[in-house]
Amino acid sequence: MSTVWQFITRRRGGEGWHWTDIATWVWLIGGLIVMFGPAVWLTLSSFKSPAALSKFPPTILPYVTQEVRVEGFDKALPLYEVKLPDGTSVNLAEKRRIGVIAQMIDPKNPETVHKININDRKPVDMLEFATSNYTEPFLQFDFLRYLWNSVFVTVMATIITLAINSMAAFALSKYKFRGQNLILIIIVGTLMVPLGVIMVPLYSVVSALGLFNNLWGVILPTVATPTGVFLLRQYMLTIPDELIDAARMDKASEWQIYWRIVLPLAAPALAVLAIFSVVWRWNDFLWPLIVLSRSSLYTLQVGLNVYAGQLNVQWQYILAMTVVTMIPVILVFVFLQKFIARGIATSGLK
Repeated sequence: MSTVWQFITRRRGGEGWHWTDIATWVWLIGGLIVMFGPAVWLTLSSFKSPAALSKFPPTILPYVTQEVRVEGFDKALPLYEVKLPDGTSVNLAEKRRIGVIAQMIDPKNPETVHKININDRKPVDMLEFATSNYTEPFLQFDFLRYLWNSVFVTVMATIITLAINSMAAFALSKYKFRGQNLILIIIVGTLMVPLGVIMVPLYSVVSALGLFNNLWGVILPTVATPTGVFLLRQYMLTIPDELIDAARMDKASEWQIYWRIVLPLAAPALAVLAIFSVVWRWNDFLWPLIVLSRSSLYTLQVGLNVYAGQLNVQWQYILAMTVVTMIPVILVFVFLQKFIARGIATSGLK
């Protein structure tokens, strides 16, 4: 621990601060805030009540106005710190508000009513985490069904993506045929084609195949990715051709060469593509929204749209469930980040 602290606190100027030390710290702290600030804000906001979310100016922590029970009232009344004309400050409960004038009462003496301008008071806040934002969606909505649909789409799409892209990459890297480079250029060139251009014909194909309102209609159109083909091809080029020639001399079939030699050696690149595929499928929103119209088939991202009505948006549930949907992606990066660095470094995708 002392070694880490010495590394963090060391200065280029020795005992004093050099201007590069200040610039470095400003740059690092600023980058830390930019990268993790929105995630921290999202997580803390997911524990806020609707009133806390609409509060201005907004607060980082989930504060709520403290409420107090007053004799003669069925519901608890919000508590405010009021500044009286004589300069003293007391805590009064709001009985009724008409315009900018609020009728305030002392919880211990509710008979006396004070008419206070709302600008002369401030709420008595307390820290409270609204954990119901996480529990209510599971009780009121079919959130587990959305979760299962997302897991099914992500897992199946990733498996098929690895199979199809690895086969294409194997053919483009280990076979010599006319038009090989042209095919690779066309595959990589499709990266420049936005989804909006092919959305209508793709929808027509899916509808003609009877995959509308079917999870396979979400999976199959996205399994062939130019990024995956290029990444795996670049990695497979590093596999010596002598291994494949030796396998052919031992009477190994092309399928055996692909399955038993190429795939095990390309495991780092396959791991990178699997991570990318999981992130792509898990966060996909537009295409599932187009293909699926039955709520029982919604994925998580589309299911979150249930909380956004025409006249009312339940932001507390949207924020909470967004945090839940982030957890698998975060776990993927935390436990498999070494494969990302290794696979990208050795595949030429820089």
